[in-house]
Amino acid sequence: MAETGKSLKARAVDLLSRREYSRLELKRRLAPFADSAEELEALLDELAANRWQSDSRFAEQFASSRSRKYGNRRIEMEMRERGIDRDTIRDALSGQDELATAREQWRKKFGQPPADAAERAKQMRFLAGRGFGMDIIRQVIAGSDDFADGE
Repeated sequence: MAETGKSLKARAVDLLSRREYSRLELKRRLAPFADSAEELEALLDELAANRWQSDSRFAEQFASSRSRKYGNRRIEMEMRERGIDRDTIRDALSGQDELATAREQWRKKFGQPPADAAERAKQMRFLAGRGFGMDIIRQVIAGSDDFADGE
């Protein structure tokens, strides 16, 4: 079944019916099908005006789903790549408990305090790769003795 006959708006609505998209993501997905940049911008403006597409709603949903596994730094970077502005990112990440997430990821991966400096560095690299800041990482590693057995 060929999709060549679909209007640009129908394609946009089809995409948005599956999941939230940032304006930039939607623009990238629809650009090959648009006759002109002006047509695409007009459609994106219409979708935003009708609240069918919302960067703030996308950011909230994205932060909520990613914050179970990753730190704010990584989530912020991924949202910036998707064209979300800093204020919207800050608002979306404001309710996240980054320390609890870091502790849970540490517990799942390691579950016990580092035995030596090499193991400590390995655990710190893991958490840094997940997008947690050094202040959070230090708290998790320093407090690992406290919750290694009890949680």
